[in-house]
Parts: sequence; structure tokens; C-alpha cells
Amino acid sequence: MNTLVSTPRRLVMALVAAGAIGALGATGAGLVGAVHGDAHAQAVVATPLVQPSGGQPVVAAPDFADITARNGAAVVNISVVGTSRSMGDDEGDTASSRQQRAPQGMDPDDPFFEFFRQFGLPGMPGIGGRQQQPDVPMRGEGSGFIVSSDGVILTNAHVVHGAKEVTVKLTDRREFNAKVLGADPKTDVAVLKIDAKGLPTVRLGQTSNLRVGDWVLAIGSPFGFENSVTAGVVSAKGRSLPDDSFVPFLQTDVAINPGNSGGPLFNAQGEVVGINSQIYTRSGGYQGVSFAIPIEVATRVQQQIQATGKAQHARLGVSVQEVNQAFADSFRLDRPEGALVSSVEPGGPAAKAGLEAGDVVRRIDGHAIVGSGDLPAYVGQALPGQKVTLEVWRKGASKTLSATLGDASDKAAKVARSTPDAGKGKLGLALRPLQPGEKKQIGVDGGLLVAQANGPAAMAGIMPGDVLLSINGTPARDIDDVRAAMAKADKTVAVLIWRDGNKIFVPVRLG
Repeated sequence: MNTLVSTPRRLVMALVAAGAIGALGATGAGLVGAVHGDAHAQAVVATPLVQPSGGQPVVAAPDFADITARNGAAVVNISVVGTSRSMGDDEGDTASSRQQRAPQGMDPDDPFFEFFRQFGLPGMPGIGGRQQQPDVPMRGEGSGFIVSSDGVILTNAHVVHGAKEVTVKLTDRREFNAKVLGADPKTDVAVLKIDAKGLPTVRLGQTSNLRVGDWVLAIGSPFGFENSVTAGVVSAKGRSLPDDSFVPFLQTDVAINPGNSGGPLFNAQGEVVGINSQIYTRSGGYQGVSFAIPIEVATRVQQQIQATGKAQHARLGVSVQEVNQAFADSFRLDRPEGALVSSVEPGGPAAKAGLEAGDVVRRIDGHAIVGSGDLPAYVGQALPGQKVTLEVWRKGASKTLSATLGDASDKAAKVARSTPDAGKGKLGLALRPLQPGEKKQIGVDGGLLVAQANGPAAMAGIMPGDVLLSINGTPARDIDDVRAAMAKADKTVAVLIWRDGNKIFVPVRLG
């Protein structure tokens, strides 16, 4: 024991020789502490190890302690008071929160799950099992961070949603009543203001400089434990989540739990690159998959809210889906990339620009569209009235279109976004009608294209790109046919689909 303590350099060299650890630095100077100096002028330097013979430099973990010491005072705890009717979930609509609002023990894929979640259990007091409840005071907690020394704070919109009173607590134990300057549910960003001067602030970075695999650190108040620090790496960039198409999320494996919402995500240089917003969970706790709003999105919303009291987002007026390999082969694309336009809102910006169902949007204003979520994320960060240039793939050739974006707050945009969900039910399918050209190409007279598959249908092997032809022998010519067939269905249905030139029956067990 004493030998190990007294000879750290010998131990490190032994581990390097054994390949257990990497090394850094041209000098081969053993264990060296991080470089410290002016806290705001110096970048955080990773702790170097040893340069292996003939190997590439390996960067160790950044100095998390220094990042925390320099920024911890600018991270705040936010507590809110509202009522049972007004307040939402602290962590947004996660998988666990949906399950908790449903009848206990019921499978989310059960055909009656959504009905019971909305209307309650039969036989209970009130209409459909729901009884009128009095307003009950509710409390919630979240996190935030100071971006201006005069008391401007960024957090999540869902943290302060429906709150009647918002209190901000600093690390020096001072508490302030906060005013909500504005909240944008589409990006889940809120801006608060407290009456204080000379407050510590964080430095903002850029996600463009962030790479998958880079170290990141979060400071927040999970479960009310103020100024807790967790660390991990960037797992992915530009993630598109259901119902959050306006945000290209950063995915990390940093431990994020209820109460972390609204807290900052730091890069290895101690700069804020995101706002921790959502978690993926089956239990309500940390599962190793968390999502943060890029700081560029947050600051854009902040500027709009401080200038006008609200945030604006543009819309194109289309519904899109992923381009898989089958679509790529069908449309003669060199790779399965882009956003396939499944429907165009009549009279909307896309229709006026000449965009058609079946087009594949490959670039917008020169930015590549790899996944379908890239298109709404880019459009959502633009402003109404802004002109964009679209590069689309149509009938085997590239075409350039120009569109003037509309306002996402228009009712027409909501109708357009709800269109692909038509037909979701017991099967768990999102369907759309086939275009005349698609019918001719596939060689069928009718049918519905599977845009998305969940629940029983996905478990049975039905995939996006399949064409639904019939259910239990009833032709699936439109959404009404599907609903009628499912209304007569029992525990299992025989679904006839077209896939890759073949017609096959797929048995689907419902519930």
C-alpha cells in the first residue's frame, strides 16, 4: 500500500506500458496538474498523462473541478408554486410520465390505454371516470443559469409552465422572486429576470465546435440536491424527437434526473453549449440517454423574448418522413438521405413554392438534410417571411425551388402536422394515401403507405415504406376503411402488405 502511494510515477509508467492508459504531451513529464491562471482568460487544460513511444497524444478528462468552481455560482435552483390544474411535469412528457398518468399496470400499447388515460376508469365518479377536483397547490423544482449580471436567467419552459410563483435561489443562499419574461413551448426555453446586480454569469460556447465523444458536464438540482455535478460525453448531435421538431437536440450520457431541467451543459472549456431538457426513461430515473437544447437555439429565443416578449418560428407547410433504403432505390437516390415530402398543405408556403408530395428535400439554404428531422429543425429556427432555397429530388433529377416561410403559430400549421397521424389506433400505424405515380410504380390500384409503425404493428414486423393493402380481407383504400376494419377486429388481424414487389400477410396481435 505504501509502495503504491510513494511511487505514483512508476505506477503510471507501468500502466502505460501495459496499455491500460493513454498519454499526452511531448515532454513525457508524468502527472502534471491543470494550468491555472485568470479564471476567465485561461482555457481549461486537460490533465496530461505520458506520451507513449511512437503513439498519438491522448487527451485525458478535463479539469471538472475547475469548471465547477468557476461556474457553480452562476447556476441557480428554481422552485415553482402552481396548482394541480395548471402545472405540468418537471421533466416534460417522458415515457415514464405518460405511464404514470395511465391506469396502473396497463401496457401503453393497449388499445384502451389512451382512452383510460384521458377519461379515467369506468365506474369512478364523474364523466367517464373523471371527477372535478379542487385546485391543489403544487410545487416543483428545476434548474437555471445566469446569462447576464443584471439577473437574466435561462431555464426550460416546462419548469415554469403554469407557475403562479417562481423563486430563484443562488448558491450564496439568497432567494429572489423571479418574473417570467417569456416562455417558448416549441423549443422549451424560458427567460426569467430577478432584481439583482453584479451576479456571476456563465460563458456561452458553440455547438458547431462540439464533437460526438467530447466531454461535457452538467450542473443542476436533481431531486432537489442543489448544485450537483455530473459528467459524460456527447452521444449524438442533431437528434430529432417526437413532438419536438423545432430543436436539433444534443444527446449525451450525462446523468440527468428530475430537477436537472433547465440547467447548463458545459463543454471541456467551461462554456455552456446546451440546456438540459429531457430524458429517455422507462422508470422515471436516469437511463444514460439525455437531451439538451443547443445554446444557439436558446439564445435566439432569449433575444426574441427580451425584444418582443415572445418567440416566433417559421413553417414550410409540409409533412415529411425518413428516406430509407427502399425509398432511395425507388427514387434512384445515391444514398438514403433527405426528407421525403408525404403531404403538402394546400395554399401553404411549400405549395406556393411548387413543392409536391413525393419530392425529397436534400438541401435548404445550402445546408444538407440528412435525416427528415433536419428540415423542420432548420425551418423552425427561421423567421416568418424569410426566403429559403430548397434543393429537391424529383423523378430522378435535382430541382431548385424558392419558398417564403409562413408563421408556425397559424392554425393551418397544426392541421398539417396532425395529418400524418391519421389512422393511428390499435395497429399503431401512421398512414398516408398513395400518390398516382406511386400506385403506378408499385402496380396496385389502392392502398396506404406506412409512414410510421409503432406498437403491435411494429412488433409484428411492419415497417415504414410498406403499403397496407387490406385488413382481414377488407381493402384499405383510405383511413376510413382502416378504422372500419379495426372496429370489427378481435385480438388478431391479418394484414396484407406490399413490400419490395411482394404481397405478404402479416398476423398482428392487438393489445
